[in-house]
Amino acid sequence: MPVSISALRPRRAAALLAPLALACAFALAPAHAADRIGGKTFATRSEVYAPHAMAATSHPLTTQIALDAMKAGGSAVDAAIAANAALGLMEPTGNGVGGDLFAIVWDPKTKKLYGYNGSGRSPRSLSLAEFQKRGLKEIPPHGPLPVTVPGAVDGWFALHERFGRKPMAENLAPAIRYAREGHPVHEVIAYYWNASVPRLSKWPGFKEQFTIDGRAPRTGEMWKNPNLAHTLEQIAQGGRDAFYKGAIARTVGAYFKANGGYLSYEDMAAHHGEWVEPVSSNYRGYDVWELPPNGQGIAALQILNILEGYDLKSHGFGSVEHVHLFAEAKKLAFADRARWYADPAFEQSSPVAKLISKDYAAQRRKLISLDKVLKEAQPATPAQLDQGDTIYMTVADADGMMVSLIQSNYRGMGSGMAPPGLGFIFQDRGEQFVLKEGHPNSFAPGKRPFHTIIPAFVTKDGKPWLSFGVMGGAMQPQGHAQILINMIDFGMNLQEAGDAPRIQHDGSTEPAGQAVAMSDGGELDLETGFSYETVRELVRRGHSVRFALGPYGGYQAIMVNPNGGYVGASESRKDGQAAGY
Repeated sequence: MPVSISALRPRRAAALLAPLALACAFALAPAHAADRIGGKTFATRSEVYAPHAMAATSHPLTTQIALDAMKAGGSAVDAAIAANAALGLMEPTGNGVGGDLFAIVWDPKTKKLYGYNGSGRSPRSLSLAEFQKRGLKEIPPHGPLPVTVPGAVDGWFALHERFGRKPMAENLAPAIRYAREGHPVHEVIAYYWNASVPRLSKWPGFKEQFTIDGRAPRTGEMWKNPNLAHTLEQIAQGGRDAFYKGAIARTVGAYFKANGGYLSYEDMAAHHGEWVEPVSSNYRGYDVWELPPNGQGIAALQILNILEGYDLKSHGFGSVEHVHLFAEAKKLAFADRARWYADPAFEQSSPVAKLISKDYAAQRRKLISLDKVLKEAQPATPAQLDQGDTIYMTVADADGMMVSLIQSNYRGMGSGMAPPGLGFIFQDRGEQFVLKEGHPNSFAPGKRPFHTIIPAFVTKDGKPWLSFGVMGGAMQPQGHAQILINMIDFGMNLQEAGDAPRIQHDGSTEPAGQAVAMSDGGELDLETGFSYETVRELVRRGHSVRFALGPYGGYQAIMVNPNGGYVGASESRKDGQAAGY
């Protein structure tokens, strides 16, 4: 039976169809166990072991910055801030001070997890009526309209106030130095930068501050950003208020007023993030922790809860049962994601506890058939629930503190809006609002949009076991679930679990845009490495299978070594590095 290749949707433009025939692509497996001494089928390299501290980021230089911070006496939080500030310079295709931040921190002193939601809100002067007056059905992905207040800088200072040891000026110093002196651009970053320039160059300030004579920097080419260096210096000297209430915020307000935007000085000055309680569900003896909405983290818990009812280990990795059951569980979780995940300040009845309960998972599991696909997936009804583009990095220090941190501008380089002289681009996270009255994620002034970026953490018997994440839009909860299934069900090590070929289901009802309900079962993207026999059987059961290049996310992880110290792993699909000392 031939395999169908579905056309990619416009919102997934980065997922380019490969030129090879699909049958050939799936037949090409990665390195086989017999090819390597370690016998690990999928691992591109060994895990990294270190006795004292570990950092895993999507850029080798920022990993070194994190390690330097801890060697100089900083905590894991100091190291994470230093690395994140530098990533905003070195990987502007994924993050920066114009974006939001979420984090989960394990504190060895209190033996507790702490969550921080550093997402910003919509402009208070912009209304749903304004979008309707313009005849818009969705918020545009670029320009001034999707811009929301950036929460990353506030997140740095909130984390630092509770868990930092070094002065913030020292934490920001490496990023400032690299911004002034320059650094060579890495390969994957150069690819995405080049893809962003044609889309964003028309917006004021982008071309002047993020191109070299109108083009993206090439692989290995030195890149400097003196404007960002100056912005970071102001933050280092004046604290968070230098960003939200000082000259930077006034420049921001004037820029948007002059360019058809709504974000104001007052919006910046009113921003505040918040500490939140992480939520968890147990998967085969492991407590998996995520942050509650307005993010999508609990979708990973819902997927795992549904899949816990199946013996995935006996089916084996890459089997048709493994892929089929994963896709069906994802569809059910994402139906609830589209209906129930929103800013809890506006949707206070969001039934998180019920959505991640085992009883509810058992109800949802009954909807899955082993031999055919779900064409539609309805969310839970209120009666059933009656009761409540991005970087990822993780750091662990010698005292046992572990940080799981994710930060993003959304859609790669964000909105394209780059205020003069500041050296950063604003996020376009507001695109995730729905322009329909009555929807939980409907646009409203001063509201946080549905968020895709999610950090994760796992404990075992009340002790830290794993800090990890998988960046990449709707791939994130799917990636979280797959990493844990790979480790817990299929016995893979930390590096192998990240390098193994991934599954991505696309086409579920979304909590954003026009929120069109899935009616055709969606599309199933399978990374190279799944057998053609599995693909053929998936098609026979009704899945629309396609080969997409690039949408499978970016993984970093640190695990506690039971023998002492840490184990690290870094994403083979990115430029990153895991390293320790």
